[in-house]
Amino acid sequence: MRNQGLGSWPARRARMTPARPAVGYPGIDRTYGDLYDRVTRLAHGLAGLDVGRGDRIAYLGPNHPSLVETFFAAGLLGAVFVPLNARLAPPELRFLLDDSGARVVVLGEGEGEGEGEGEGRDGGGLPGRHLSQDAFEELIAGAPADPVDEPVSQDDICLIMYTSGTTGRPKGAMLTHGNLIWNAVNLLVDVPLAHDEVTLVSAPLCHIAALAQTLVPTVLKGGRALLEPSFGVDRTFDLVESERVTMMFGVPTMFAALARSPRWAGADLSSLRHLLCGGAPVPEPLIRTYRERGLPFLQGYGMTETSPGALFLGAGHPNAGLGSAGVPCFFSDVRLVAPDGSPAAPGEPGEVHVQGPNVMPGYWRRPKETAKVLSADGWFRSGDIGVADEDGYVRIRDRISDMYISGGENVYPAEIENVLHAHPAVAECVVIGVPDEKWGETGKALVVLRPGASAEPEELLAHLDGRLARFKIPRYLELVPDLPRNGAGKLLRASLRKLHGQQQGR
Repeated sequence: MRNQGLGSWPARRARMTPARPAVGYPGIDRTYGDLYDRVTRLAHGLAGLDVGRGDRIAYLGPNHPSLVETFFAAGLLGAVFVPLNARLAPPELRFLLDDSGARVVVLGEGEGEGEGEGEGRDGGGLPGRHLSQDAFEELIAGAPADPVDEPVSQDDICLIMYTSGTTGRPKGAMLTHGNLIWNAVNLLVDVPLAHDEVTLVSAPLCHIAALAQTLVPTVLKGGRALLEPSFGVDRTFDLVESERVTMMFGVPTMFAALARSPRWAGADLSSLRHLLCGGAPVPEPLIRTYRERGLPFLQGYGMTETSPGALFLGAGHPNAGLGSAGVPCFFSDVRLVAPDGSPAAPGEPGEVHVQGPNVMPGYWRRPKETAKVLSADGWFRSGDIGVADEDGYVRIRDRISDMYISGGENVYPAEIENVLHAHPAVAECVVIGVPDEKWGETGKALVVLRPGASAEPEELLAHLDGRLARFKIPRYLELVPDLPRNGAGKLLRASLRKLHGQQQGR
């Protein structure tokens, strides 16, 4: 095959295991032979809409087989896939579509009925030519099944994945076919996926971890990707038991919700082999909760720009490094850089830099932004602060932008949040810096209590005393009903600073 990218994978899988289950969805089960046939026909249909090499194809909607088919069909043509978050508002979507210049927008279930220029969801007027699900199926049904073998190299752009945009406008990280392939290899070095994996994909595929850490490696191994349009606690327990799920990825809030469920103690979780957690700092009590049940709870650290894996704590480190993000992935290099540009010593905070074949070549149409984060020799500056111990295990302290300075001391909110999480009444928490006349800045903790739990702010602050240096203990603590998050489960700290960035609380 001349196509060396991911678009060729359905064909490669179909010639090896055509009858093996590939994609499952409520009411839909498709084999690898089915997947190859539909992806090939879709590629022909899109080519008939004048989509070719380098053109952008966007997908708007929740997890669905048509998203997977669009992703591989784009790769088959040498086009660029642009997954969009269905939770975004029309103005946000218009910005992403204008920025990417998408020629075609495939609308997932519930995202629109018509096809045509300017007919956006809910009258939003989204640009580009739209394909509803009905039009999508008609395109496949009317297209030939002749093989497509467009020359595609691993250096070609596979997708543009927009960053979450928690501050400012989102930027489109360009990820090559090689970036995603090497990321999959990195994962397979640490996680021994088998041919009979049943991977539950309930995290949104419009985010890099669900796409690159679950779907792509599962297809590479010939397993079954079980797609869910959204995450639900009871639904997850049901699927793990009935479908004998072996692998799933989730952000910490998803795994915490499962552990808090009344079904947790009695659920049959015996089929699970690999639980991958990331996307946000993972509290140590949550790790221990899963490991005490004998579950293989694995965590890592990465970002969209690194496809996403950079650090990983695999099953070979059962006790060492617990609570850390692990060590560099096999084909990735990570260094910590002190503020003066020198290597950070063990125990000294430093910015996380990543280099390797999984690191993006840059941001879409953003050369100045690219130059700010990518060095001439390919090191990506993450903007995250990490600390390595003597054995090389790296703990992510925080974003540089989230750190605040109190009385001349750097304070990293994630460190405080980890200790707060250990209190039995705390479900979620976040710490932000607020102005202080004496110290310049001090901490303010926002805490969500567990259902049925009660605790006074004074009690929670007292819990920190003796566990943290006094200058790290927040001066204010406020109980809140919930914390705002984006579609990837990440806290919207900028929103929290606007809402709570005053000296309030106890």
